[in-house]
Amino acid sequence: MKKSILLFGILISSIFAVNAQSSTAKPSGDGPEITFDTEVIDYGTIDRYADGVREFTFTNTGNQPLIISNSRGSCGCTVPSWPKEPIKPGEKGSIKVKYATDRVGPINKSVTVTSNATNPTTVLRIKGTVKDVQTTPEKPAPAGPVEN
Repeated sequence: MKKSILLFGILISSIFAVNAQSSTAKPSGDGPEITFDTEVIDYGTIDRYADGVREFTFTNTGNQPLIISNSRGSCGCTVPSWPKEPIKPGEKGSIKVKYATDRVGPINKSVTVTSNATNPTTVLRIKGTVKDVQTTPEKPAPAGPVEN
């Protein structure tokens, strides 16, 4: 008798769990979709104080306007900027990422993009290495980052 009640309880719980999942999930292909050309950008080996701006290009491959609500770098040295206006179906856009190249060493950072897409969170990555600039009397070290 106890086994029957236990099995009945598990069965009821499973039914509720399946119904809850199916009622909140969007049907595939219905809504905005964000598709990136690449989700990883490799800076390679770059000089200290070099231009640290790179772009992640994407397309709204869905059938409704895409709205990016936030884009956050994994630290203060990785600063993303993104389009604030809706991206129509079929249109392209880009997320610019500025990495502070004043730190010598490996780059391994992420940018988390939040949108109204059917998959609302995408994690982009940047990687590479910043090398110290070799100096000579003819080529002194840069004074620091150049502000634009």
